Amino acid sequence: MSNEVKTHTALHVLKGAIVKVLGKEAKWTASTYVKGAHGVLVVKFNRKPTKEEIKKIEELANAKIRENAPIKVYELPREEAEEKFGEDMYDLFPVPDNVKVLKVVVIENWNVNACNKEHTKTTGEIGVIKVRKVRFRKNKELLEISFDVIGD
Repeated sequence: MSNEVKTHTALHVLKGAIVKVLGKEAKWTASTYVKGAHGVLVVKFNRKPTKEEIKKIEELANAKIRENAPIKVYELPREEAEEKFGEDMYDLFPVPDNVKVLKVVVIENWNVNACNKEHTKTTGEIGVIKVRKVRFRKNKELLEISFDVIGD
């Protein structure tokens, strides 16, 4: 399994931890970047989190990985997916209207996202998430979290 698959799956785990620590205001992903074992998750947010909040996000994400939770991927007609999962499965980058079948990634009670990338089967396959840098862009209200996935 490639580092990209692990790192991309880590984005979902990290996003779930961000929402748990910072609240529902941080649920909208503005962009993602994955290259090898390095990733960046950018979420819409209105302030720079404290060092304690960042530490808690990393701790929760790694606890979810240690839990080895199953990652379910549903492939459903768009209408059915929207009925079942609601608007919360979307991010700030829209899914084009011509896409009629959606893949929805679900980590139970953690993260639900429409996503057409490849994922690990469980969170335990990811490795360890290490938050490397946090940057808050006040003018755009964007929080950038750079991280690495270490080991397996």
